Amino acid sequence: MNDVQDATSPGAALGGPVACVSKVELRVACKALLDRDTLNKSDPCVILMVQNQGQWTELDRTEVIKSNLHPVFAKVFTLDYYFEEVQKLRFEVYDIHGTHSIGARDDDFLGGVECTLGQLSNDPFLIISVLCLIGLYIWQDLFSKSDPFLEIYRINDDGSEQLVHRTEVIKNNLNPVWEPFKVSLISLCSCDEDRKLKCLVWDSDSRGKHDFIGEFYATFREMQKIGGGSKVTWDCMNPKYKLKKKNYKNSGVVILSDLKVRANIYSSCSVAIDFTASNGDPRNSCSLHYINPYQPNEYLKALIAVGEICQDYDSDKRFSALGFGARIPPNYEVSHDFAINFNPEDDECEEIQGVVEAYQNCLPKIQLYGPTNVSPIISRIAKLSAGEETIKDASRYHILLILTDGVVTDMADTREAIVRASYQPLSIIIVGVGNADFTDMQILDGDDGVLRSPKGEPVLRDIVQFVPFRDFKTASPAALAKCVLAEVPNQVVEYYSHKAICPMPPVPSCDSPTSLANTPTESLPAVGTTA
Repeated sequence: MNDVQDATSPGAALGGPVACVSKVELRVACKALLDRDTLNKSDPCVILMVQNQGQWTELDRTEVIKSNLHPVFAKVFTLDYYFEEVQKLRFEVYDIHGTHSIGARDDDFLGGVECTLGQLSNDPFLIISVLCLIGLYIWQDLFSKSDPFLEIYRINDDGSEQLVHRTEVIKNNLNPVWEPFKVSLISLCSCDEDRKLKCLVWDSDSRGKHDFIGEFYATFREMQKIGGGSKVTWDCMNPKYKLKKKNYKNSGVVILSDLKVRANIYSSCSVAIDFTASNGDPRNSCSLHYINPYQPNEYLKALIAVGEICQDYDSDKRFSALGFGARIPPNYEVSHDFAINFNPEDDECEEIQGVVEAYQNCLPKIQLYGPTNVSPIISRIAKLSAGEETIKDASRYHILLILTDGVVTDMADTREAIVRASYQPLSIIIVGVGNADFTDMQILDGDDGVLRSPKGEPVLRDIVQFVPFRDFKTASPAALAKCVLAEVPNQVVEYYSHKAICPMPPVPSCDSPTSLANTPTESLPAVGTTA
């Protein structure tokens, strides 16, 4: 399954709300399906189901492919994508035995799989709609006029092939120009510019027995050579005719007439936990930090609820895990910015479960103290984010989750730090844990007025969302996550709109072969050739 995201408009004015609903396209293929038919192979079809209030309902279905145990479906599922929600999906495969509705009694259920849309998408912050236009012209002198269509396959590391796109059929035409189409970079080439793409041209047959016209191989790197009026061309070759015909040159020429590439941003998540003495002795069951083997405390509940959403969008699934307000080993001096894994050279943890484990291991080794100063950590993450701004087309956006049990002590410094941070690619989520009076914390949120520094300087944009955890004690974890994350997409749009820059794809590395997972390319318009 592959995904392409279509973005919302980035051009909305900063003063007004921006609708940040993305469109996600899912492509489906199956391998080694069960063969339940006696005389023929299965006739598979995939139905997509979504979960709503605990109930599964059918959203859409693919076409039926006759007698095929390794079907590659042309149908594209299009879904609305919400960054702040967990959207559960289920794909079910059936062997169809008639023209009646899929899933009826006579149809054979071949299998299914469940996942979340966030796990599939990996592109949470698509702001710029990327359109690649490809024009394909095929010239045929070996047949009468054909009904050509083109298929593009990505060749995977194991040698298998994944259908990326199948064009429409152009009837009775030796010089077809196919419609523009969109495809994500991860779908096209797994973000590897040199990955081979196998392109096949067929003469369509209504019975499904298409005639092979020719093939060629391409790479995304080759496609990017287009520009300045130049075009990229490939000879469409038929190996059979190349062997048989002495003067055979090609079965046509494929021309890439236009390609437009834009990229998405990806996120980096950090967590900061309050270890001040007001939380209570962690050994006491009344402490907000008490580790109950049967029931997670409020810090863990908030951490898991928000973190599990964020980790679907963190490019490397690693969280910077920090603490403040404690005396830490070896000298037990008070620190307002320390790594809870006690490794200052690498404060990151693997996924949200790694943060949970580091938090639990940290508690017996520190002394809860105070005061509740959060400005050092905000300034640190803002400085880290500022490094991204030096790149003309910044690609990384930071999210800082702060969990605290009370009103911050360094309010003036915190306001100053937030005003400075509002110029950087950063959003701050603060969850108030416990029963303290959080009235003063609402000032930081900015919902009731523009936050200003002690000198009166306003924030460039509202980057803080504050929520008391107690308001969600009886609600589902998803409700908390939805509330605190709902403003993040708008904040991302505002930052890049203000800077008037487009996110660029991060450079892939040998250590992180999927580091471009959050960079969609987009539309290839059609490709063309002339004789």
